[in-house]
Amino acid sequence: MTTSPIKSPLSDADKEITGNALQATLTDLIDLSLIAKQAHWNVVGQNFRSAHLQLDELVSTARQYVDEVAERAAAIGVSPNGKAKTVVATSGAPEYPDNWQSVDSTIAAIVDTLATLIERLRKRIDETDKSDLVTQDLLIEITRALEEAHWMWQAQQA
Repeated sequence: MTTSPIKSPLSDADKEITGNALQATLTDLIDLSLIAKQAHWNVVGQNFRSAHLQLDELVSTARQYVDEVAERAAAIGVSPNGKAKTVVATSGAPEYPDNWQSVDSTIAAIVDTLATLIERLRKRIDETDKSDLVTQDLLIEITRALEEAHWMWQAQQA
């Protein structure tokens, strides 16, 4: 079905801007949850347990917001697309390395991933300033949560 069965409260132009921001956020967050889970399974070394548990916290945060973003898109009449091939094609997250990773290299990769995704979210906050303040509020909430996680991961590098 190409026509939305959900009537949008937004104009067509605002719906397009907002829908694009939500879709990009959706794929970034799905990828973040997968990256953090990959890291969780493959982190080794001193302080393994702490990093292992902290990665699961990041997975939970990402998954929580995946659902909120997808449901916000649906609420404004935009069909969310979280299929694997869509995530691969559109995620802005940096590539995460294969195989076992030391705690230090895991932390560095997660810090880099979060920094990239936060930068992308902040651009979307600006983009939705005029198109939909409700979505902007959600993007601000997600950014706040990821910036807190970013701080905690960076603190381990200090």
